[in-house]
Amino acid sequence: MKNKYTIGVDYGTDSVRSIVANIQTVEIVGSDVFYYPRWKEGKYCKPTINQYRQHPKDYVEGLETTIKNAITHSKIDAKNEIIGITIDTTGSTPCAVNNEGIPLAMLGEFQEEPDAMFVLWKDHTAIKEADHINHVSRTWGGIDYTKYSGGVYSSEWFWAKILHIYKKNSIVRNATYSWVEHCDWITALLTGCKDPKTMKRSRCAAGHKALWNEEWDGLPSEEFLITLDSSLKGLRENLYQDTYQNHQIAGNLCEEWSNRLGLSQSVVIGIGAFDAHLGAIGAEIKPNYLTKVMGTSTCDMLVSSNPEISTTLIKGICGQVNGSILPNCIGLEAGQSAFGDVYAWFTKLITQPNIDILLQSEVIDAKQKQKLIEEIKSKIILQLNKDAASLPLDSSSPLAIDWFNGRRTPDANQNLKAAITNLTIGINAAQIFKALVEATAFGAYAIIERFRNEGVIIEGLIGLGGVAIKAPFIMQTIADVCNLPIQIAKVEQACALGAAMAAAVAAGAHQNFEEAQKAMGQGFETTYYPDATKNIFYQKRYQQYKALGNFVETVEMK
Repeated sequence: MKNKYTIGVDYGTDSVRSIVANIQTVEIVGSDVFYYPRWKEGKYCKPTINQYRQHPKDYVEGLETTIKNAITHSKIDAKNEIIGITIDTTGSTPCAVNNEGIPLAMLGEFQEEPDAMFVLWKDHTAIKEADHINHVSRTWGGIDYTKYSGGVYSSEWFWAKILHIYKKNSIVRNATYSWVEHCDWITALLTGCKDPKTMKRSRCAAGHKALWNEEWDGLPSEEFLITLDSSLKGLRENLYQDTYQNHQIAGNLCEEWSNRLGLSQSVVIGIGAFDAHLGAIGAEIKPNYLTKVMGTSTCDMLVSSNPEISTTLIKGICGQVNGSILPNCIGLEAGQSAFGDVYAWFTKLITQPNIDILLQSEVIDAKQKQKLIEEIKSKIILQLNKDAASLPLDSSSPLAIDWFNGRRTPDANQNLKAAITNLTIGINAAQIFKALVEATAFGAYAIIERFRNEGVIIEGLIGLGGVAIKAPFIMQTIADVCNLPIQIAKVEQACALGAAMAAAVAAGAHQNFEEAQKAMGQGFETTYYPDATKNIFYQKRYQQYKALGNFVETVEMK
């Protein structure tokens, strides 16, 4: 039997990666990564107001480039051996489109208009709109549409972003026919679907971010949306009612993209999904194990086949949706708005002045400057981890709150800010870094505590992503704080692999995800076990973290 392959395409915050995976073995035969050029230049973003937009051209260029390069690297007979493609993306990352499903930013008059581009998951410009959605949901007299989204709607999500754009930019609003999530639009692009009403929409995107639920037969009612704001009138009918799970088929590769990629039109295109959901599959998620996708933020995924979960409303999480991760299981999502972002912020804080001085130096030449800068950037985080790991546990050391991008879970509140206390003149960089690591671990434990308080069983953790593989001190601290073992997925590109697995199931090469994981999964790199002595210390330290968090939240509310 000839080898067969699928392609998994993983759209991250900074780049898109495509892999070509053998569906019978653990082998990834080709891969390529493309960094979004416009995003890299900082275009269309205003960090001071938390505005983060991405141009669809970055996505399209990256799609074609990475798939073609990954195929070239694979050295396979792609036209005859590749059978499926599935996309995963960040989310909620929606965009306004016209009646042909074209993002407005692809049209002449809107090519440089940020409000006509994809509103990246980390864009927090819609905080007021999210607050308004929460208020109306609780007071309008009808269904509380947030009840399966933890009872708190976030500025990172679909409706808040739409409402913000509509209130801010009437020109974009008037030109908009519908809205699409990034994962749905790329999937539609590959299948040639140009009608927003017939695009096959992702269950995980719709259920976790757009208030879609089977209980009310789809999206929130027109009455509710008009109550939110009259500008939303008529939009619902141009969106969707049905959603599809990530083992299902969106269609086949259209003629245009068949020619562009050099693949057969028989290639099956699977339903798109969010990166964390497919990443959990790639990392071999199993019931009652919290799977943590660790990047700039974390997205924490849990699946449960317990039928009671479907009727238990879990407060303060990012949604509970039937079939959003695995078929016939409730998918539960939580997460931290800042994780790797916290470490990146601190390393930039302490290195950037030195880099600026180096760039201006007249002592060394340009080539030496660049080498030194690259060495500093590559070694600083390793050095901080090493120094922090050697520090003793000390109740008087700095204590931090990890809400640098607000708080996602539990109880989303993007207004919140981070804090560091217990600072003295004798505190050094390693001690502050350790406090930040502990803070992100406490943030992780706060999620576990909420799940357990709501009756959800968590037996262990699965970590995936670059931070999980490369930062043993951070992983050990999480294990010690949470008092749970954390298995580290061996595959670094778990999201892309999960997408490739989904493509294999959609194409019928595997009957289900369990079979695909058994054949294509790469297992675990290592397991970090909790230190009981350290956990006793961290139990007390966690109470201090909560007390400081309560204080920060109280001050913020004033």
